[in-house]
Amino acid sequence: MANILIFSETNKGNVKPVTLEILGKLNGQNAEVAVIGDLSDEQVKVLASYGAAKVHKLKGANLDKYSPEGYANALHGFIKSGNFDYVMTGATSLAKDMAPRLATMFDAGLASDCVNFLFEGDTFHGTRPLFAGKCLAKVNLQGPKPHFVTVRPNALGLPATPTAGAGAASDASVEAGEIRAAIKEIIASASEKVDLTEANIIISGGRAMKNSENFAVLNTMADVIGATVGASRAAVDSGYASPDMQVGQTGKTVAPSLYIACGISGAIQHLAGMRTSKVIVAINTDPDAPIFTKADYGIVGDLFKIVPIMTEEFKKILG
Repeated sequence: MANILIFSETNKGNVKPVTLEILGKLNGQNAEVAVIGDLSDEQVKVLASYGAAKVHKLKGANLDKYSPEGYANALHGFIKSGNFDYVMTGATSLAKDMAPRLATMFDAGLASDCVNFLFEGDTFHGTRPLFAGKCLAKVNLQGPKPHFVTVRPNALGLPATPTAGAGAASDASVEAGEIRAAIKEIIASASEKVDLTEANIIISGGRAMKNSENFAVLNTMADVIGATVGASRAAVDSGYASPDMQVGQTGKTVAPSLYIACGISGAIQHLAGMRTSKVIVAINTDPDAPIFTKADYGIVGDLFKIVPIMTEEFKKILG
């Protein structure tokens, strides 16, 4: 049995779903969770219900805002004081910035952006995509412990019947150390929707949207079904959508349960960023569009007619 620490980010006081995905996959291992800052008793119970044996609340000066140096120093001190074989976290923007720095501090290995993993005893075997998802590599980690692993959000899915843990919560004092580059202000996005990389449902528009105003039809559907709106590179390059909405090889890689592609032809660069979606629905006027070769469901037609019809049907279904 391996001793595993999961670093969980929080969003408005809630742990991110990828933490629960990782916990659900660690059935049979000793899994503990660490968060920076405070966490409500309700969220501690949620972590316990998914198998967390302990929940550590790391607190100290200069940790109210994220900085790669401060967070890495704080976690380094805490991890060093424990007896952890592995440190795992979601492959989020924050973790992609911090995890390599933290692994370097331990002179340890890092398996990044894993889409699956299993343990044989206390030995880790991970699966991660290579060459824009065209092939999958089996990886394990050697050298000094703890080993570090980041897991792509939505890749594992939540278990149907998670194994509960003790979930004993405690505070731990940590130090951010010297911070040479400090973040003075974080400006939140105007949108309240979940980030693309963590969204469970995504609706994306392509060049066929024609202009930025027409994205309103996608936003309306997104509001009804709780989705996040994305875009192809063609739509972004044309000025119809902002760069943070781009899905694809040069944008964000996503793995939602449902991906609805509207007016997207399906260039290989776009497919590279969303091909691991659980269910893909494509809407396009061209019956020969490459997107249909990857779609589970295809609709040949004008998205400006199809999407409003779908939105109304979703409203009826969802009440």
